[in-house]
Amino acid sequence: MKRYKRPISIAVSVLILCIIYSRIKPEELSKVFLDCDLMWMIISLGMVIPLTGFTSWRLQQLMPPGSGMGAGEANKLVLAASTLNMVLPSKMGDIAKAYFIRDRGYLSGTLSVSLVVFEKTCDMLSLLFWCAFGLILYPQKDAFFWTMTAGVMAGVTLGLLLLGSAQFANFFFGMFRKITPKGISQKFKSLQESWQEMQQHFWQDRLQLAKVAGTSIFIWFLHMVQIWFFTLALKATVPFIISLALSPLAILAGLLPLTFAGVGTRDQALISLYEGHFDATTGAALGLLCTMRYFLPAIGGLPFLRTYLATLKTQQKAATDG
Repeated sequence: MKRYKRPISIAVSVLILCIIYSRIKPEELSKVFLDCDLMWMIISLGMVIPLTGFTSWRLQQLMPPGSGMGAGEANKLVLAASTLNMVLPSKMGDIAKAYFIRDRGYLSGTLSVSLVVFEKTCDMLSLLFWCAFGLILYPQKDAFFWTMTAGVMAGVTLGLLLLGSAQFANFFFGMFRKITPKGISQKFKSLQESWQEMQQHFWQDRLQLAKVAGTSIFIWFLHMVQIWFFTLALKATVPFIISLALSPLAILAGLLPLTFAGVGTRDQALISLYEGHFDATTGAALGLLCTMRYFLPAIGGLPFLRTYLATLKTQQKAATDG
């Protein structure tokens, strides 16, 4: 079933895009881009550079003192992981990053996985934080937005409990191990072990923990600003606080394991969520620009992909031989 997962996700993405673009005239979409504000377009797309830089700097801060990882190496890791995340299922590019960190001798194998788990946890919690912040201040909440606000707040609470309480984390993972099939239960066991090591390692230095958490929140604030800049580039009038509430919901929709790299679900979410502020054609254009947020770093990681692939092949061979 695993080998069919990626073709199925691509097929679902294509199907959703076909439905979206069956309702949009190509000449109208072209006109949106031709009439865009070029300065804001350059600024918004150019934000992938500082975003990559801050993400790389955070990776350096996550490494233990004396690990020897420089800024150049961290940038290569982040960019190559972005490339692999576009083609591998379930964000396996980040798991490959953990193997690569171990392969270069920066950390032990289990600790490198723990680092990646902590990094992704910080990302998710930061995204949920800004989503909750925006939704709380969102002025026109109906039943849907009240439900989303409650759900996001519950997600933030759950994430903080998992991160801060070892007892709650063990209870949570243990519960899921009991109610899931054996194959999935084993994955939860591995995640639980990595989570325990992550908690033990990162809670030793609370000042460093606060620095990494603050950096993650700032990075995701820049992500939200970038999407708002996209709306300015498309000459759409959307207050920043509105965008701060809506854009994280679209990103969360793109994280659902239904489509290829979120393409399709994220696009439709943007069109539906912003329908009170601009038409579907502009929403589709915004969806394309949001896809570029992932595509540009992936292109930037191509020169470093050979090293990454060699690491992956080594790990797969070791697993087969074992």
